[in-house]
Formats: sequence, C-alpha cells, structure tokens
Amino acid sequence: MDSINTLFLLSGFLIALSILASRLSSLFGLPLLIIFLVLGMLAGEDGLLGIHFDNYSQAFIIGHLALAMILLDGGLRTRLKTFRVGFKPALSLATLGVFLTSGVVGVIAMWVFELSLLEGMLIGAIVGSTDAAAVFSMLRGQGISINERVGATLEIESGTNDPMAIFLTLLLIEILIGDFTTPLDSFFFFIQQFGLGIAVGLAGGWLTARMLSKVELAPALYSLLALAMGFSTFGLASVIGGSGFLAIYLCGLLIGNQSGRHIQHILPVHDGLAWLSQIGLFLVLGLLVTPHELLQYALPSLVIALGLIFIARPLAVLLTIKPFFKFRWREISFISWVGLRGAVPIVLAIFPVIGGVENATLYFNVAFVVVLLSLLIQGGTLSVMAKWMRVQVPQSVSPKQRGALGILQEQDYEMFVYKVENHSLDGQPIRLLKFPSGALISGLFRGKAMIHPKGNTTLKMGDVLCVISREEDLDSLNQLFNGEMQLRQVEAFFGAFVLNGDAMLKDVAKAYGLTMSARQEHLTLADFISRRVGGHAVVGDEVDWHGIHWVVNEVDGDTILKVGMRLYE
Repeated sequence: MDSINTLFLLSGFLIALSILASRLSSLFGLPLLIIFLVLGMLAGEDGLLGIHFDNYSQAFIIGHLALAMILLDGGLRTRLKTFRVGFKPALSLATLGVFLTSGVVGVIAMWVFELSLLEGMLIGAIVGSTDAAAVFSMLRGQGISINERVGATLEIESGTNDPMAIFLTLLLIEILIGDFTTPLDSFFFFIQQFGLGIAVGLAGGWLTARMLSKVELAPALYSLLALAMGFSTFGLASVIGGSGFLAIYLCGLLIGNQSGRHIQHILPVHDGLAWLSQIGLFLVLGLLVTPHELLQYALPSLVIALGLIFIARPLAVLLTIKPFFKFRWREISFISWVGLRGAVPIVLAIFPVIGGVENATLYFNVAFVVVLLSLLIQGGTLSVMAKWMRVQVPQSVSPKQRGALGILQEQDYEMFVYKVENHSLDGQPIRLLKFPSGALISGLFRGKAMIHPKGNTTLKMGDVLCVISREEDLDSLNQLFNGEMQLRQVEAFFGAFVLNGDAMLKDVAKAYGLTMSARQEHLTLADFISRRVGGHAVVGDEVDWHGIHWVVNEVDGDTILKVGMRLYE
C-alpha cells in the first residue's frame, strides 16, 4: 500500500512540476522536451530524489502507449488540405529521407565507435526520425507562423517517418540476432509492415469516423470512443504484423477530417492526453537514464549528433526534395535544420535491450545524448532560423475562445469571441463593419456590462464581441479584428498595395511602367507568379520582378486570389 501511495505522490508531483516548468519554454525559448527530460533525470538515481528505475520492459510499454497517443493526436490535427502542397515531399522525406539519414549516421557511428556496418546502421536507424510536433509547439509558443509549404511538409513528415525508422530498427535487430538471413525476408517484412499498417489504419479510421458521425453520445464519450478505436486499430495492425504506429496515425487522420460536431468534443481532450503522454514519456525516459554512464559516451555521441545535424539531415533533404519539388533554397535550409529528434529515438533505443542485442546499453545512451544535443542545438535556435530563412508569415489575430453550438450534426455554427484591439474599429458603427454574410454578433461586453448590439452601436477599444458564424468565415473575421501590431506586420510583409490575382499582367506592367515579353501578355498576375513558384502557391510566396517583391497574399486551393506589392525590403 505504501508503494502505491508513494507512486501517486511522486507521479503527481513530477507531472505538476513539469506543467509548471513548461513556462520556462516560452520565457527563455527552451524546448519543452528538454525540461521534461531534465526533470526526469533530476528525479533519478543520480538526481535529487534518487529514484532507481531500470525496468526497460515497463519503459517499453509506456513508450508504446505514449507514442500511439501522440501519433493519434497528430493525425487528428492534420488537415487533408495540407496534403495539396506537403504530401509528396513529406512522403519522400519520411521514407527515402529516413533511409539516407540512417545510412550516413550509421557510417559515422561505425567509424566513431569502431562497430560493424550493421551495428552502425542500427544507431542510424534509431535516431533516423524527427519530432516536428515539438517544433510546432515551440514556434506557436513564440508567436511564429511558418508558410504552408514548409509547415505542411514538416507536419506530415513527423507523422509518417516514425514507421520507417521503426521498420529499419526492427529489421537490423532481427538481422543482428540472426532471424533474417536473405534480402527477400527483408522485402516481405517491409511489405507486411507498411501494407498491413496502411490497410488497417484506413479501414479503422473510416469505420471510426462513420461511427462517430452517426452515433449519438454524451459529449465526453466521443473522445473516449475515438481513443478506444485508435488503440484497437494500433493493436490489430501490430498483431497481424503491420505497423501499428502508421495505422493509428492514419486512423486519426480520417477521424479528424470527418466533419461533424463530435470533432469539437474530441480535440480538446486529446490535446490534454497528448501532453500527458509527452510529459509522462519523457519523465520515464529521464528516470531510465543514468547520467554518470552518459559521460563515457558524451564525446563520441557529440560527433554523431553534429554529423546528423550538419551532414546527414541536410543531405537527405537535399537529395529527396530539391530534385523533385519546387522548394526555395531557404525553405530547404529550414527543413534541413528542423530535423529535431524527440521521444521516438530514445524509445527505439530500448528495442535492442528488449531484443537481446549485444552491447545494447551503447545504443540507448548514444540515442539519449543525440536527442539531448539535438534539442539544445536545433530546438534552441528555431525562432532565429525561421526569421533568418524567411519562411515565416505574419500571424493574424485568432479568437480568444471558440466552441461549437451543437445545433447541427455537420457544418455546425460556432461562437467566436474577439477583443477589439484594432484602432480602426474604435468608434465604428456595427452596421459599417465588413462582416461575412453568415456572421452575427450575439453579444457585446464593455467592462462588466453586456450591451445588446444594434446596427448603430459603436465599438470601443477593449470591447469583447461574441460572434456566431461558421469555420469557413474564420479567416475573414480574423482579418477584420487584426490588431495594430498585426496590421503593421502584415503591411510590412505583403506591402501597402494589394492587387487581385486575376489582373492581366500586361495591365499591371502598363500601370507601373514595367517591361514584359510578348509571350507573357496573355497571363494574369496569378498565372505569372504561379509559374515562377512551380505551382501550388502558398501565402508568403514571393517573386522579385523589376525590383518589386510580388507576395502572395491570399489563395484558394491552387488559385492565387490576391498579391501584395512590397516596394523595398
């Protein structure tokens, strides 16, 4: 009984401390994962609490559960519309890119530790996958928004590259312990892992999405049903020999992209579960490591980490993206830098221990040091690199609060809460605001008083408005309520003048005294820019033409709707 009470006390204390310590991330720009890892190490046998934990089997189970939850949440939050610009390059990075990264790191590890080629490749496979979820949590915390092409590529890569790293790790372990003898065995293992993982994931996701949209449940039960079905999909794929991690990500992807009011109940709960999974996982991994044992691996692991950051990852990105897809060099550079390693390599490093591979502690300690250094070096400089590589776009105002009304089963209305922080709205009558046609102000709060809004009601700075509308009107509402700082950032980025994308290029050239070739006369401004950027234009794309920066301001699918003119840097 005392041990159970002690477990409750310590786990509750460490989780609460981790949550409170997360404030350090936004204050000092520290990666959250480092904070969780360090707290786990401080609680470990070499730390302040002296907790002795060396049960790799329990850590293995906890790691699987946590990663499954994190990938399910990642799938739920990935919008299929981002596949328009990010799917193909992300898939290339998540498969061939992981293979190349693992190979280069494997050669470096073989040289540094004097290992065989297979043993070196195992180290490469273990540290082969990235953790872009950590990247986005840091960037959002620091108010930085990445352009859609780069953001979508990193987001999809982070959800799909784990299965490839897991496959390579399991394959090399099987070869090292002698279970695989021929290349044909490896090929069938690959087909089995990915084929069954994709099939079960898509089937489970489709079934769950249909179930959630048709069954009437108490709001709190939708998230539990999604979790239960996600774990069932993971388990089924794993039992029949497929990749459970790929299956649960695809399951979450299909659930998250099925419209319906159940999504509003699922996402907030799964956000909390994903955070709990990350905190718990990194605390356990921090407890599992013995800091004094890391010292003997620190220097050679530093060489591997630097090789991964400055050689293997950039080379993999260059070879798998640049020849096939239209990415700017600065976008390639940022994607190369955002090869942040997180929980997956440390969990994968437990596989050799469980599998009985010779010298298994080497893999675990090396993976831990590489992840720690990656978080410090890459994670600590993300905001600087985003600005330097010019891949960020202005961040607009977003609702202070939002929530579905629960009236309609699909395309439900939501309540968006905005605060008036834009001086251009001060003193404006409500009837003169350019509201979307389907939007309605249901309430206006001034101080502690609620005012019933009418057409002649004038807005004041600091007013809080409750707007009923649908999600498709969100961009227009955000733009309407943009504060002064956001407006200045938008103008500085896009320029003071905005043109329609369907304007004829010859008319634009004539109006601004620009020269153009005869074959360009039939083009619209949107066509001209789209060709320059290779199609699939995203907000923030820019073309330098006659000393003017023509910046994509608004898109609808692949169609450029508005273009800004920035006359100087």
